[in-house]
Amino acid sequence: MSAIPAIAVDVFLNPALDRSAAYGAARSAILGQEALSAARADIQTWPGYAVTPLHSLPGMARDVGVASIQYKDEGGRFGLGSFKALGGAYAVARLLCRVIGEQTGQAVTTQQLLAGAHRDLAQQVTVTCATDGNHGRSVAWGAQLFGCRCVIYIHATVSEGRRQAIEHYGAQVVRTAGNYDDAVRQADADAKALGRYVISDTSYEGYMDVPRDVMQGYQLMVEEAVQQAGAMPTHVFIQGGVGGLAAAVCGYFWERLGSARPRVIVVEPERADCLMQSARSGKITAVHGDLDTLMAGLACGEVSLLAWSILEAGADAFAVIADQAAIDTMRLLAAPAAGDPAIVAGESAVAGLAAALGVAQNAGQRAALGIDGDSRLMFFGSERDTDPVLYRELVGRSAAEVLAAAGARA
Repeated sequence: MSAIPAIAVDVFLNPALDRSAAYGAARSAILGQEALSAARADIQTWPGYAVTPLHSLPGMARDVGVASIQYKDEGGRFGLGSFKALGGAYAVARLLCRVIGEQTGQAVTTQQLLAGAHRDLAQQVTVTCATDGNHGRSVAWGAQLFGCRCVIYIHATVSEGRRQAIEHYGAQVVRTAGNYDDAVRQADADAKALGRYVISDTSYEGYMDVPRDVMQGYQLMVEEAVQQAGAMPTHVFIQGGVGGLAAAVCGYFWERLGSARPRVIVVEPERADCLMQSARSGKITAVHGDLDTLMAGLACGEVSLLAWSILEAGADAFAVIADQAAIDTMRLLAAPAAGDPAIVAGESAVAGLAAALGVAQNAGQRAALGIDGDSRLMFFGSERDTDPVLYRELVGRSAAEVLAAAGARA
């Protein structure tokens, strides 16, 4: 395992886990097969839809002593650089269909919006959200695609590159003081005062429908990966954040496979570990402070209520890593073992893989999570170089240079 960086991981086995519990009607109402079918039917008709690749990494699997490693690369999703296109933009479409349908008394479809129908009414709607970067870009793109207005809030430490990427899609961007959760509160307060519609991946009391739509869009990515994989994974290490992505992954497998589902390990930065702290305390627990982490997409201090209703008893374990673990894993993917493809992955994309690499080097953690030579590990690479300047700074090469070098080796 000489090519694998030394990574320390804090792993907490979920004491509330009940693998024998039924998924149940309440969870199906949040994330269920019927809603996924609707999301699939809609999103697959959008211009630019394509299934993203699932990369096999046999060299890395050999180095860590498992049967297989598969990495779902979301970097090409709708040209936005991340999986978030499946969530935010889908929620924008669903909201516009509801709002315009109420105004006209007619059923409104996404295809009608794409064709320019009801454009006058759509332009009177303003959607808004807070973001660390990728979700805001998706909402802005969705607003542009379906014809409404958009205002996006970013907090103090969101990079200039990510701000510009959001503005590229025609959104007004407002920078606020404080952390991500402060920006969420500001976006919500301004929306109430100004008649805007919040498109958030964070659910809270009185705000459930839109985050549910966001998570349902995410499940299309999971379905693609399962169809591509051949064999079901035994373990999925998945990024945390507010919990929406992790819940979409956990819920997909739990609903279909019950107790035979893969083990799901939710991974967070050590400075933004609201999900682990919630698991430790046995109740939703916020993490305060500046949430200072390079993994910008995971810099969240408050848990989504909907997500927690699935992760609380469905996640097998929670794990936290340091920023350096993410950097080392980004570099490893850019210069992979012989036979593995080079992958451009952003800081938040690699959190799950980084944790798994650390666990693989710790005999006690391997045993606790049931990882052995027959294990099949799956990861969801949620973004590529969504901040190209930072990527080059961390990896030492640009995305283009990484891929060019890989092409020369091939």
